[in-house]
Amino acid sequence: MNSKVFDTSIRYLKGVGEAREKLFNKLGIRTLRDLVEYFPRAYEDRTVFKRINSLVIGEYVCVRAIAAATPKLSHIRKGLDLVKLRVVDDVGSLEITFFNSPFVKDAIKQGESYAFYGKVSGTLLRPEMTNPLFERVQKKGAITGCIVPIYPLTAKLSQKIVSTAVRSALEKCADEFPDVIPNDISKKYNLCRASYAYENIHSPEGFKELDIARRRLIFEELFVLVTAMRLMRDRRTTQTGKYLQARDFKEFYASLSFTPTNAQKRAIDDAAADMIAGKLMNRLIQGDVGSGKTLVAAACCWLTWRSGLQSAFMAPTEILAKQHYKSLTDMLTPFGMSVGLLTGSTTAKGKHEIYEQLRYGEIDLIIGTHALLSEGVEFRNLGLVITDEQHRFGVEQRSMLTEKGDSPHVLVMSATPIPRTLALIIYGDLDVSIIDEMPPGRREIETHVVDERYRERLYKFVRKLVSEGRQVYVICPMVEENDEDLEQESASDANKPKSVTTHHETLSKKVFPDLNVELLHGKMPAKKKDAAMAAFTSGDADILVATTVIEVGVDVPNAALIIVENADRFGLSQLHQLRGRIGRGEFQSFCVLIGEAHERLQIMKSTNDGFKIAEEDLKLRGPGDFFGSRQHGLPVMQIANLMTDMLVLHEAQGAAEKLLETDPSLSLPANRKLKEKIIQLFDTNIDKMN
Repeated sequence: MNSKVFDTSIRYLKGVGEAREKLFNKLGIRTLRDLVEYFPRAYEDRTVFKRINSLVIGEYVCVRAIAAATPKLSHIRKGLDLVKLRVVDDVGSLEITFFNSPFVKDAIKQGESYAFYGKVSGTLLRPEMTNPLFERVQKKGAITGCIVPIYPLTAKLSQKIVSTAVRSALEKCADEFPDVIPNDISKKYNLCRASYAYENIHSPEGFKELDIARRRLIFEELFVLVTAMRLMRDRRTTQTGKYLQARDFKEFYASLSFTPTNAQKRAIDDAAADMIAGKLMNRLIQGDVGSGKTLVAAACCWLTWRSGLQSAFMAPTEILAKQHYKSLTDMLTPFGMSVGLLTGSTTAKGKHEIYEQLRYGEIDLIIGTHALLSEGVEFRNLGLVITDEQHRFGVEQRSMLTEKGDSPHVLVMSATPIPRTLALIIYGDLDVSIIDEMPPGRREIETHVVDERYRERLYKFVRKLVSEGRQVYVICPMVEENDEDLEQESASDANKPKSVTTHHETLSKKVFPDLNVELLHGKMPAKKKDAAMAAFTSGDADILVATTVIEVGVDVPNAALIIVENADRFGLSQLHQLRGRIGRGEFQSFCVLIGEAHERLQIMKSTNDGFKIAEEDLKLRGPGDFFGSRQHGLPVMQIANLMTDMLVLHEAQGAAEKLLETDPSLSLPANRKLKEKIIQLFDTNIDKMN
């Protein structure tokens, strides 16, 4: 779609104008391209007509009938007019009422045939319809005898307004739809033309035509995406990176107080092989909570230092950055490496000193938050960039850090297990190492799903664990009571979302006044956050009441219980991350989810396997919500569904691989439109995605 017509503003469509343009903008629709790619979320089947004596109360249905009399208009009171009429077919009669639609009196003529569509009410002996849609009888009408698309809406935009605008856009673009899929691929996979697909996704002739259109558009969306990811991956494998000298890791392993798992060693070997080969490494280390990814990062930093280069390690939160600083310092300083920490709370004087040390190469490894992206951060010779929980960083942020060096190697780490179905798309341009083995001695966490009836027993259990010297996390979904949740006041207290501030006050003053109960959430000043976390880490605090700020990476081996309030409000993958905060020491640990014991939470009880949980999360919430943000830099899926369209995804991957074997840079004329579509899809970010 590179014709100028597709870039035309929707403002110029008949019936849109400036006022409605702003409403369409709220839906992300600005151009004709956006409009024709704004696919229906569902369809109403109005192709089936029923005779009046076979109507079912409560169903939506089409009826062909004759107006038995002239419609009667009644003025009931100010603001309420009724139009009533009776319609008949050869087997029965139907009473119809229109509220505040006086025009109907003259629009429907006695003795003429009409098609009505609406919800059947009344009784089987006296069926009724209220405010049905209607039109004169015809083979296929605009509102009956057809399949009607249902679009996602926003306030003040009706289905009629959106569908009319889409119809106008389709007419203007009718001759311009480019077939970005090469002809030979379309023939092999039996795909229809693009123009047919767009016409029938919005105005299908029938369900068979709709299926044909959907398959074409799903294939195209996935084909364009996987081709783009392969192009980026192939481009990267031809790029040279910093050349690192090969080293025997026995020296590194010998310094550790534990024996790395085979999975950790495999991941380290994978990364080392990339870096000593002189090719640019862009590798994902994916492992479940507690599988030991930090050790892999440490080994890579050690190898980089041995070659005289610097490393940068970026974490999403200050708490996590400080934790990594502690563990990496313990592992690496015995070799003589200099490790620094840079966060938002670092003093101005401290920042200036770190900037100088980095510039002159006096710091071998710098660990930090987004503060590493500051203008003042310059490296003498940056060889390796590591991002932890990489999905929490936007594409631009990650690229900003790599641009501070001359083609440094890139290692991204994620403790959020990504289902393979989603990883095929999100990490299509990365080499992946999976740590699928847990360190020995880790006990499986016992998970229980309970409701409010168990609260008293739960608090007794908290006291028992604390008396044994253990510590407890209590997680709440909100920071404080806010207007958004006032509407839930009618709900029982048990079902109200708990705010961390209010719940902390309840626990510290009423339930456990004799214990040290600390509070931690993202809106607190940095010093208070540090103090709360320090108290819990050192064991001075018995209970930490927190939000999901502790979700990633916080490591307190003495914590043996985590209680998640309103567990229904969290995604499964997020609950799994929270559960990973415990079970990090020698003690049996417990996770208690307070919420309705429905099937979703039972999944948490049935398995500790993060990858299985992630698959279930993907099924339940869909790929769009998987991370809770869309910062992974990929375009949002318009029509493809990564759970239901796996077969098409595999076909699209096979087609993309074959195509790029014969035309690696898409330079042949037959592939020109595909290349243009990829450029349009990723715009300026295509070189910065990682």
